[in-house]
Amino acid sequence: MPHLYHLLQSPVGSGSKVPVKMEVNPPKQEHLLALKVMRLTKPTLFTNIPVTCEEKDLPGDLFNQLMRDDPSTVNGAEILMLGEMLTLPQNFGNIFLGETFSSYISVHNDSNQVVKDILVKADLQTSSQRLNLSASNAAVAELKPDCCIDDVIHHEVKEIGTHILVCAVSYTTQGGEKMYFRKFFKFQVLKPLDVKTKFYNAESDLSSVTDEVFLEAQIQNITTSPMFMEKVSLEPSIMYNVAELNSVNQAGECVTTFGSRAYLQPMDTRQYLYCLKPKKEFAEKAGIIKGVTVIGKLDIVWKTNLGERGRLQTSQLQRMAPGYGDVRLSLEAIPDTVNLEEPFHITCKITNCSERTMDLVLEMCNTSSIHWCGISGRQLGKLHPSSSLCLALTLLSSVQGLQSVSGLRLTDTFLKRTYEYDDIAQVCVVSSAIKVES
Repeated sequence: MPHLYHLLQSPVGSGSKVPVKMEVNPPKQEHLLALKVMRLTKPTLFTNIPVTCEEKDLPGDLFNQLMRDDPSTVNGAEILMLGEMLTLPQNFGNIFLGETFSSYISVHNDSNQVVKDILVKADLQTSSQRLNLSASNAAVAELKPDCCIDDVIHHEVKEIGTHILVCAVSYTTQGGEKMYFRKFFKFQVLKPLDVKTKFYNAESDLSSVTDEVFLEAQIQNITTSPMFMEKVSLEPSIMYNVAELNSVNQAGECVTTFGSRAYLQPMDTRQYLYCLKPKKEFAEKAGIIKGVTVIGKLDIVWKTNLGERGRLQTSQLQRMAPGYGDVRLSLEAIPDTVNLEEPFHITCKITNCSERTMDLVLEMCNTSSIHWCGISGRQLGKLHPSSSLCLALTLLSSVQGLQSVSGLRLTDTFLKRTYEYDDIAQVCVVSSAIKVES
């Protein structure tokens, strides 16, 4: 397989692109046309290596004077590894996933005769597909001696691993003979970022388990150059709404937690946090957010040294939703503070998370500090799958302090199965002499 190497060209100005030639094995037969393929890449900033010494040393001020006279150094900052000049790349360079691969293709007529019906085709072969990158598939009617056909191709790299650029040329000689040849250019695409994700189930004062989930994304720069992180966002699935937790409010302005310069140095890792809440229409259906659910995908955009842009989108992120069993009990409303030996009200929500209809009976068991008011053992009726019902219950506390609400029992009369709910929530019980603010 032919290899790639770099060929230096004449210097170019700032912002120009530098052609990098990719050589292949010489053709086996003589052709009238010559094919050249070069990678288009931008130059890099030149960095000098400062050499200094103290004035009492033998060279004295000689080294400092030489650095001041060096045109590649910055005036006033000669001892720093900074440069104002651009330098041509010394090798083919690396191509990373998410970047745009650009290549210049030139077909030159090296002969002394006119060539007709020239067709140049460029394909990119990856491990999974073959892509046509040619700007036009129309043939050029004729090509005179010392003339050329030029084309620039661009492709956003979306796969890692081995890529092969296949350039094919067909033409017809003056004698009517049809000629054809092709060349192969092989290069590797590397991974620029290492992305790891973690999911955390939220804890609530009203319920031990909620549908709210936090996503932590750890992004590490595994290239050899710094990156400017232009955007890191989470595109949620249709079931969730997302809130980014990567900024703080300072003096009425939203300021990112990473500072005004969002640079990521080589091998550095940055953590992004997002909060996802299920939409109302999905949160009310117990059977939907259950088992493995799709959260969404991360969209990452960055820029490198001279503004080269890269973009990556992860595959759909999935997490295992917490299990609630057959029946889920959650608290919709409960006061924070109540009076001693005075009734207070709470609202419970019961959801059937199973795939069968239940006939439920509610029992209320008193504890040493919390007492239930009402009738225990009452029928709640039939509850269909994914259905919910709300209950308004009354309690009172005989002990001051922070007390735990416990003692609810739900019995399914069909299967004779009882579900126990303790430590559902906590309330602060104060003396009735203290006025409790509503």
